[in-house]
Amino acid sequence: MIFYKLIKKPFFGKFMVAWKNPLTEAQQREWQPLTIESKSGGKLVALFATAKTPNAKATIVLGHPMGKEAKAYFIKNGYTDLLRNNGFNVLVFDINGFGESTFGNFSFYEDIVAVSIKAKSLTPALPIGYHGISLGGQMATIAFTDEDHRFDFAIIESAATTLQEFWKKFPTAFYVLKFMYLFVPRYAKKISMIDRIAEVKKLQSVLFIYSQTDTWVPFSMGERFQKNCNVSSELWKVETAEHAQIIKSSHRKEYEEKILNYFEEATRI
Repeated sequence: MIFYKLIKKPFFGKFMVAWKNPLTEAQQREWQPLTIESKSGGKLVALFATAKTPNAKATIVLGHPMGKEAKAYFIKNGYTDLLRNNGFNVLVFDINGFGESTFGNFSFYEDIVAVSIKAKSLTPALPIGYHGISLGGQMATIAFTDEDHRFDFAIIESAATTLQEFWKKFPTAFYVLKFMYLFVPRYAKKISMIDRIAEVKKLQSVLFIYSQTDTWVPFSMGERFQKNCNVSSELWKVETAEHAQIIKSSHRKEYEEKILNYFEEATRI
């Protein structure tokens, strides 16, 4: 996949680096390593851990934002502990080309579909939820239109409505994207998140989360997503947080409560 590695460089080059495991040796024993084949062409590396309660309520898949941490984002920032301590199994994974996963094509949504199928095979009797942030959120909106996905409910956080709107702040990547779209107009239409959110299948509900002060992905994008979404949805915001950093903001407590309350309610439907 050398071709994809080269063509992704203007977009993700500085983030696609060797992965650093934040888990201690003792903590690693709580996690089951997984390798998942994706239709994107990548081999996805994932970790699965069970809830720290007698009975699990659901399995939650976490889709990471663009960054060097990849799946470690959720471990280092306390998401995995929060969910496991409150009765949820957790599956974290590296999108193709990030972290420990091998390079595949630009169809990152195929990675999310593949991981959902794996999560369901691991816990067939439980509902499967999703929480995707930024890259992991916007690509999920396309994955949710696929007949093969296994998700029952989802949180989409800080997700851009289109790739053009996101990358326009980064001129080199933006013009590379425009050039690529000239050759693949049908594919460009397929990955228009704001349009595809109207074609979501199987989900019972979606919670959209945004920050009022996100300069990369403004709150108005969340409003547009909710307007176009074809399933039951809620839009929730915090007043101040940088892009994909709500967990590190002064709103952390209420944010964690919102996540848990949403997943709790979703599992009771």
